[in-house]
Amino acid sequence: MPKVPQPIRQFFRRRKPPVVLWRLVGLLVIKSLNVWMSTLSYRAARYDPTVDPADARFDGPAIYVFWHETIPLPIYMRPNCRLSMLLSQHQDAEVLSHVAHFAGLQVVRGSSNRGGTSALRTMIERGKGMSLAITPDGPRGPRRVLAQGCIYLSSRLQIPIVPIAVGYDRPWRNRSSWDKFAFPRPFSRCRAILGPRLQMPPDIEKGDIEHYRLWVQQQLDQLTRLAEDWAQRRCDVAGSERLFRQSQHIHAVN
Repeated sequence: MPKVPQPIRQFFRRRKPPVVLWRLVGLLVIKSLNVWMSTLSYRAARYDPTVDPADARFDGPAIYVFWHETIPLPIYMRPNCRLSMLLSQHQDAEVLSHVAHFAGLQVVRGSSNRGGTSALRTMIERGKGMSLAITPDGPRGPRRVLAQGCIYLSSRLQIPIVPIAVGYDRPWRNRSSWDKFAFPRPFSRCRAILGPRLQMPPDIEKGDIEHYRLWVQQQLDQLTRLAEDWAQRRCDVAGSERLFRQSQHIHAVN
């Protein structure tokens, strides 16, 4: 999400606002997000429709990974799914946790620096009955560098990783934030690619995790470049579809 200005962060840390205030801000953000994102022109390419939770043929669960800078799109496009999203315990993610709540998504709080062990246990339990969503370069970067957590979860739970790549047409960016958070221009193009299932072998040895991390990193990098080129009309993707929100049916455009 966009970086909250330092004076505002310091104010909230000192004041420790009540939960009701966070919820109110989260409600305002989700309403604004829905209006903003509804103006975009969407198309998508799905390698495998059965990994899309909005498709009647969905065969899950799965672990969805997408870069932190594009987090609003999955929240907007796939609300009310049986899905748990991993968010940090940092205060900057407090509003986002309530945004996810109003989108009908569950949240697990924790990161490698804070609450990681507890969050990992919770994600393992949740992953036995629902899909998981992870921004693998969050919560503090480096930008677009995939962390190992999703590899471990996929191996432990034996459910596939599904990369989601997002491209906008010349988005505005928050250059002061670590992830260069992307703000799509109203009425611009958004292109999304739902990648193939990436299945990790069971019980991966610690020394082998990096091999699979690089594999998933490469897949997400390639799909992201394709989605960005597609959004900016530098290429086209055959067999693409109009992308609708969760509450609507998905159908292909021939």
